[in-house]
Amino acid sequence: MAKLVAINNQKHRNLIIDISKAEQYGAELNLIPTVLSEFVSLAVQYPIVFTKNGETGEFVCAAMLGFESSENLFWQNGQWQGMYLPLQIQRQPFFIGESSEQSIEKTDENKDYVVCIDIESPMINEAELIETDSYNKLYTNEGKESDYLIQAKSTLGNLLQGEADNKAFITALKTMGLIQPLSLEIAFVNEQTTRLNGLYTINQDKLAALSGDKITSLHQSGLLQPIYTMIASLAQIYALIERKNKRIQSHT
Repeated sequence: MAKLVAINNQKHRNLIIDISKAEQYGAELNLIPTVLSEFVSLAVQYPIVFTKNGETGEFVCAAMLGFESSENLFWQNGQWQGMYLPLQIQRQPFFIGESSEQSIEKTDENKDYVVCIDIESPMINEAELIETDSYNKLYTNEGKESDYLIQAKSTLGNLLQGEADNKAFITALKTMGLIQPLSLEIAFVNEQTTRLNGLYTINQDKLAALSGDKITSLHQSGLLQPIYTMIASLAQIYALIERKNKRIQSHT
């Protein structure tokens, strides 16, 4: 379990991060949460679907990496084989935490946030002068934020904004009745079959039947593009099936 602490340039001056180990966080994920801003990058290789949060029951946008629990078909020979690494993996070992100094009157919109690090992450080491293509320091010798940390904070910012974007996206789709279960039965090369359960997608018939005003509203809100991107990404299920078949054949 992650042990998060707020980073600062005194306690963590000498920490170095082995970025080559970030991909390991996705080794056993078959679904990974995603945000609207990365839909276009994801869609060239991963199916994008909705699933439901097990605790809240709310819809969550996710990239599909495999057909079974803990199955990532893009993880091979100890490496991530995808062309694009999802932001939830890129951000490791950093997280967003809420400042302990914020007042109870603050709302979600004006909360204060701090950058935290999983101090027990296998990505973390401590040294004084190591900085290579694989290792990056958080701070310069002068105590200023390194380019690596600045980029990490930018990624966290994208994810934080992405949560708000996702919420608006899902709310609009639910209001218009555009979310439906993804019903698909798949047969693999070994004649094993699986039915996708607990996944959802866009109802294309209802989308096509929307009035011009509602289509215009979605476009003006910047939500029409991610809708069509999500629909188009479903074609990647065929490529995912091919990956699964190759894995099956390699074990027979």
